[in-house]
Amino acid sequence: MKTIKVTGKGMIRLRPDTTRITITITGIYPEYSETIRHSSEDAESLKDIISDYGFERQDLKTLSFDVDAEYENYEENGIYKQRMVGYRYHHLLKIEFDSDNERLGKILYALGNSELNPEIRLSYTVKDQEKAKNTLLGNAVNDAKEKAAVIASAAGVSIKDIQNIDYSWGEIDFEVRPMNRTLMKACAVSSDSIGASSYGIDIEPDDITVSDTVTVIWEIS
Repeated sequence: MKTIKVTGKGMIRLRPDTTRITITITGIYPEYSETIRHSSEDAESLKDIISDYGFERQDLKTLSFDVDAEYENYEENGIYKQRMVGYRYHHLLKIEFDSDNERLGKILYALGNSELNPEIRLSYTVKDQEKAKNTLLGNAVNDAKEKAAVIASAAGVSIKDIQNIDYSWGEIDFEVRPMNRTLMKACAVSSDSIGASSYGIDIEPDDITVSDTVTVIWEIS
């Protein structure tokens, strides 16, 4: 049986409709149990902050949580050594909401002026990612069909039934990141608005451009 194999590429541009704030909090304490206790208290403090801005406490999602031994270097009799100073927790969380610069400014102000001193990353995504993935896949298949038709016509053969479709189902990054952590921390400490309760945020994120491929094998005659 003669076949033709063609790889099609789909591409779409999406307007972000969802704001994502990724928050990192960390702390070092001498005892493991003390570290766990403080990590829990700090997470609850974060929930207290976001609950003032229309969120439920369970809307704050944990992406990762780690507790590791923390060491420091020191010199003794001309020899450099290491000693354990305690345990560090590292808690990565996220909150998402329909994009709204006014609401964003208030949340960032509250986080930036809290005692937690969090690291903050701002990004944008789309709410209905499954719909976007399906559109992307459909575009890739249509592209493969168009390419196969052109090749078959040029070769003087006819396309028959599909024999196989190969799609990787890889992870697609539906996210655009206009600000890094350094800029967000700088924003938090540079405000000079006396009595302010919000940062003046005016961000219009760029469209999200994503692509994917699918390989289709047809029988030809």
